[in-house]
Amino acid sequence: MSEKITFEIISPDRTILKIETNEVIIPAFEGEIGILKDHVSLITFLRPGLIKIKDESEKIFFVEEGTVEFSNNNLLILTSTAKELSELDKNFKEKMIKEAESKVENKDYSDKDRYLLSHKISTLKSIN
Repeated sequence: MSEKITFEIISPDRTILKIETNEVIIPAFEGEIGILKDHVSLITFLRPGLIKIKDESEKIFFVEEGTVEFSNNNLLILTSTAKELSELDKNFKEKMIKEAESKVENKDYSDKDRYLLSHKISTLKSIN
């Protein structure tokens, strides 16, 4: 009996990834959530962070936002911002950090927006 789940990341214009895997860790508003075979059904939202796909090898994607649905061992993420870490160069990361830091200082942003921006900044700074 297989211990795998089907995992898809879909953007508005294409399927970014579709694989069978053992475990996926997602950055949800509730915190990091690990999804394994037979996990309880789930619908939630992503916050900025890293999606970690654990199998024989590990794949990691940076994501800013999105929705998540898990049901019947199928995990679906809908997002327009998923990028594999190998696609993020140093200049791109630094530019995103500077933009987010300038927005955090803006008093017109809500606490929710600042919360999301702070997660984006800390995640981008943690990427080597």
